[in-house]
Amino acid sequence: MLIRDCFVFLQKMTTQETKEKSSPSRHTVPKETHEICEFVDPYTCDIPSYVCEFIEKEIGDDFKSLKKVSKLISTIAEEKKHLEEQVLTVSSETPKRIQTALKNAEDSKTALGQLIEKEVTLTESIGKHLGDSAPWMEELGILITQVEEVERHLSYLKWISQVEEQSDNIQQHLMTNDVTEAASTLVSMAELAIKLQDSSCSHLLIFIRSTVQFWHKILKDKLTSDFEEVLNHLHWPFIGPHSTPAPVSCPSTSIADVYTNLETLFSQLLKLQTSDKLISKHKEMPDKYSLPASPPIILPIQIMLSPLQKRFRYHFIGNRQTNVLSKPEWYLTQVLMWIGNHTKFLNERIQPILNAAGSSVDAKLEFTRGLVMLVLEKLSVDIPCLLYDDILFCHLLDEVLLFQRELHISHGYPSGLPNCMHIISEETCFQRWLTVERKLALEKMDSMLSAEASWTSQYKDISDVDEMKVPDSAETFMTLLLVITDRYRNLPTAAKKLKFLELQKDLVDDFRIRLTQVMKEESRDPLGFRYCAILNAVNYIATVLGDWADNVFFLQLQQAALEICTDFNSSSKLQLGQMASMEISVFDDLINLLERLKNDMLSRQVEHVFKEVKEAAKLYKKERWLSLPSKSEQAIMSLSSTACPMLLALRDRLLQMEQQLCHALFKTVWQMLVEKLDLLIYQDIILANHFNEGGAAQLQFDMSRNLFPLFSHYCKRPENYFKHVKEACIILNLNVGSALLLRDVLQSSAKSVDGTSYNENLTNATASLNELGIFKLAPQDVEILFNLRTNWPNTGK
Repeated sequence: MLIRDCFVFLQKMTTQETKEKSSPSRHTVPKETHEICEFVDPYTCDIPSYVCEFIEKEIGDDFKSLKKVSKLISTIAEEKKHLEEQVLTVSSETPKRIQTALKNAEDSKTALGQLIEKEVTLTESIGKHLGDSAPWMEELGILITQVEEVERHLSYLKWISQVEEQSDNIQQHLMTNDVTEAASTLVSMAELAIKLQDSSCSHLLIFIRSTVQFWHKILKDKLTSDFEEVLNHLHWPFIGPHSTPAPVSCPSTSIADVYTNLETLFSQLLKLQTSDKLISKHKEMPDKYSLPASPPIILPIQIMLSPLQKRFRYHFIGNRQTNVLSKPEWYLTQVLMWIGNHTKFLNERIQPILNAAGSSVDAKLEFTRGLVMLVLEKLSVDIPCLLYDDILFCHLLDEVLLFQRELHISHGYPSGLPNCMHIISEETCFQRWLTVERKLALEKMDSMLSAEASWTSQYKDISDVDEMKVPDSAETFMTLLLVITDRYRNLPTAAKKLKFLELQKDLVDDFRIRLTQVMKEESRDPLGFRYCAILNAVNYIATVLGDWADNVFFLQLQQAALEICTDFNSSSKLQLGQMASMEISVFDDLINLLERLKNDMLSRQVEHVFKEVKEAAKLYKKERWLSLPSKSEQAIMSLSSTACPMLLALRDRLLQMEQQLCHALFKTVWQMLVEKLDLLIYQDIILANHFNEGGAAQLQFDMSRNLFPLFSHYCKRPENYFKHVKEACIILNLNVGSALLLRDVLQSSAKSVDGTSYNENLTNATASLNELGIFKLAPQDVEILFNLRTNWPNTGK
C-alpha cells in the first residue's frame, strides 16, 4: 500500500517537473527532490522501476527504516503544493502580458496609419508649392547669377585697386626718397602676387606681375647703383691676398658712413629678394648633371659677385690666353683665392647684417656658392672637349678633386650643395673616369711588379716600422687603392660609389693572380727571398682588407648595396642575408682567396723544411738506443752526434724564415713545423726503436736540452708543443718501480670485464697518467712505450 501511494505521488511529481522546465521558478527545491530531478528523465526513464529503486535505497530491507516514510511523504507533499502554486501563478500572468502586447501593437498600427496620412498630405502640399514657386525660382536664379557676377567684378576691381594703391604708395615713397618703405611696399605687392598665382584670372595675374616687375626694376637699378658705389669705396672686390677695404675714393666720406650705407643698402636689397624670386628666371644646369635643388643666391650677394663673374668669364671663357684646357688649375686656384680673400669681410661685415634682418643665410657660403656655380659652368663646357684625351682628362680630374677637397676642408662647403662631383658624375664622364682609372691602375701594377725594388721593403732597416716586412709593390698597391677610395669617397650617389668599389675588388683580384703567377715561378725555392716577400705581401693585403671591412665608409657601402640591389649580382640569397646581418663584409670573398693562397704557400714552406729536417734525421733514427751507456756511466751528458745535422738544419731554416717573414706568418710556420716534427720523432724514432736506460736518458737529453731550446725564443714553454715527444720521454725515463706500478694499473683497467668496473679502472688509469704529466697519450700508447723499454727486472713472468 505504501509503495503504491509513493508510486502515484512520484508520477504526479514527474508531470509537475515537466511543466517546471517550461517556466522559471525562484523556489528552492529540497535536496531529496533535487536528487530525483537530477537522475529522472520523464521521457526516457522507467518510472515504476525507478520508484522501486528509490524506495529500496531509502528504506531497504530494514523495517526500522519505515519510520522515515511519513517524513518523506510530507516533504514531497509540500513540494507538490509549491509547484502547483507556481503553475497557477504563471497561468494567470501569461494572458495579461499577451493582452498588453496586443494592445500596444494595435496602438502602433493606428499611429503609423496617421503618420502615413500626414505624409501624403504634406507631399501633395509641397508639390503644389513647388509648382506655384517655379516661376519665382527661375527669376531668382537669374538675379543670383547676376549678383555673383557683380561680386566677382567687384572683387576683381578691389584687387586692381589694391595693386594700384600699393603702386601709388611706392611712387610717393620714391618721390620722397624713402627707399626703405618703397621696398617694404613692393614686398607686400610681391606677396599678393604669390597669393594669387593659382588664380584663373590670367589678365589680373599679368597686371600684378608686370606692376611688380616695373617697380622691382626701378628699385633694383637705383639700389644696385648706390650699392656698387659703396662697394667701389671699399675697393671691392679684393683681388690681392693683402687687399683691405678702405674708403679712399671719396676723402670727404668717413669709413663709418660707408659701412652705414653698406648696411642700409644691403638690407634694402635683401627686401627685394621676394620680388626677385617671383620675376627673375635663374640660369640652371642641364638635368643630366642631377644637381640638388638649391635656392637662388640672394640679391645683394649677386651684386657683390658680379665683378668677379665678369673677371672669371673674361679670363677663362673667352679667347684669352688664360683659357687653356690643359690648365684647369688656373681658374680653380683663382676661385679658391677669391674665397679666401673675401672671407674676413663677409664674416665681419655682411653676416651681422643678415643676422639683424633675421635671415638664416650664411654670407660666406652664399658667396662661395655663387663662385662654385661659375666653376660648374666652366667644367660642363670643358669636359666634353677633353673627354678622350687621357692625359688632359686625368689632369682635370686630379685638379677638380683637389679643388673639391680644399673647398670642403678649408672653407666648409657642404657636399649637399651643387659641387664639382655632380659634374664629373654625369654618366658619360663617369664611365670615362672608371675606364681611365682602371687603365692607369693596371699600368701602375705592371710598373710596380717589374721594378727592381718591388720585393724589398723600404723600411727594412727600421725594425719598429717593418713589423710586417711588406714589400714595396704590395704597399704601393694598397696606397693606390687608398687613393682611389679618397677620390670617389665624395661622389653624390651610392650607386656610383659601388661602381668604384667593384673596380677596387677587380684590381685586388688581378693583383692576387699576378702574385700567384710570380709565386709559381719561385715555388722551386719556397724559402727564397722573393717567395717570402710574396707571402708577406699576401698577408699584408688580407690584413688591410680585413681592417677596411670594419671601416664606417665601407659598412655604409655594404648597406647601400643591399638597399639598391645593384651589387654582387652573383651573390646568393644566403650571402645577401649574411651581409645584411653584418656576418660577412664586402671584401670577404677576396680575403678568403688571399687566405687560401697564404695557407698554400705556408704549407709549401713547412713541407720543404720538414723534408730537409727529415732527411737530416736519418742517422738519428739509426742511433744504437739499446746499447748506450747509462747516465751514471757518463761524466757529462752531451748531444748525440747523429742529431747534430737535424738540429743544425732546423736551426738554420728557422733563422732564415724568421728574418724573411713577418712575425705573424713566422709564428704560424714554426707552429705548423713543430706539429709535424713532434709526430716525426714520436713515430719514426721513438716507436721504431727500443731503449735501454742510457738510450732513454740520451733521448730525453737531446730533446729537452737541445731540440726544445731551439724554440724558446718564440715561446716560453716550447715543450708544450712537443706533447708526444715530451710524454714519451717521461714514460721511457720513469724509474722501474713507478713504471711497474703504472703498468699494473693500466693492465688491470684493460682486463676489466664488467662495464662499471672498467670505467672506474679506466678513470684511475687516466688519473695516474695525469699525475705524471701524461695528458696527450692514451693508456694504450703508454703500454706500447713500456714495451719499448728493455730495462725491466726479471720477475720470472
